[in-house]
Amino acid sequence: MNNFPLTVKRSIELLGLMALVAVIVIGRDIIMPILMAFFISIMLLPVYRFLKKKKFPESLSIILPIMLVALFVALIVWFFSNQIGILVKDFPQIKANVTQHINSLSDWISRITHYNDKQQKAFIQGKSDDLMNMGTSLAGGAAVTLSGIFVFIGLLPIYIYLMLFYKDILLRFIFMWFKPDHHPKVKEAIYETESIIKSYLIGLLIQITYMTILLGGILMLIGIKHALLIGVIFAILNLIPYVGALIGNLIGVLLTLTSSQELWPVVTVLGVIAFVQFLDNNILMPRIVGSKVKINALFAILGVFIGGSVAGVSGMFLALPIVAVLKIIFDRTEMFKQWGALLGDERPAKSPMSFPSFRKKKPIPVKSGVEGKE
Repeated sequence: MNNFPLTVKRSIELLGLMALVAVIVIGRDIIMPILMAFFISIMLLPVYRFLKKKKFPESLSIILPIMLVALFVALIVWFFSNQIGILVKDFPQIKANVTQHINSLSDWISRITHYNDKQQKAFIQGKSDDLMNMGTSLAGGAAVTLSGIFVFIGLLPIYIYLMLFYKDILLRFIFMWFKPDHHPKVKEAIYETESIIKSYLIGLLIQITYMTILLGGILMLIGIKHALLIGVIFAILNLIPYVGALIGNLIGVLLTLTSSQELWPVVTVLGVIAFVQFLDNNILMPRIVGSKVKINALFAILGVFIGGSVAGVSGMFLALPIVAVLKIIFDRTEMFKQWGALLGDERPAKSPMSFPSFRKKKPIPVKSGVEGKE
């Protein structure tokens, strides 16, 4: 391939990229559980190695970490089911609060526009009917969706077990894919990939914990109802870069509105969320996760949206670690170094239009004081 013209090489790269996306879209039901299992397996490697050092049988060294993950997931499911039960008990009060907020909104709209109450009710009724029709059409696929979720969850522990059990075979396959002269770079990339994924995923677990305690605890002290639920929901959604925080703010406002007849709790919730996010983005998370691989914000957001469109919520969660792994691979491959530069946040100190040296595939001076989002 080194003898091919540059235009042919770039065309092959783009065709390969399109083929990869097509394969992921077509086989996402198979590929996504495997990718999720891969990342969880790497996160469980330290526990597995610790148990192996303590002379535990290999099968038990794999099963025990998987059981820890299952226990963690079960606790999350129990918490949400418990909180949903509380919301159901409060439904009459929630309905009254929502009615009051809607009436207040209706009065405000009537004052600033020419729409009267009857026109507003007709509009709301029409949109409600549209939502009901949409819900009816989606209900037919609910069983398929639920069955897909159960299959996904059922396959995960099997994939995790087999990946840990056969990890040496997988590593041998990777080394055999490259020439012996390239093995040192391959080994370096494997170690860095493992380090990045472990620090990222373990950091996210720590992030969920402290954000839940901080946000939920502060809101509880202030006296906001459903404070802990707001904290957990926001902490989990915040794992989705950029987009998750916006959705978390919206859900926090909606939960606060349904549990209060006043507007000051909404302002309080938004203020506390903004404060906790400031601590998270600028002080806590950079110290926990570190900054080994930096992805620029543009491709982090694009990755989240592409992952969501291809594989739903799981794709959004996995977008950033996948992009980080791709950058590690691209940076160590001469053919794809330009893709690694595109994904990174290392801005040249001067414009490549004026300095030809900044157009080459080599380390470049970067602008000082510019930090990218992990």
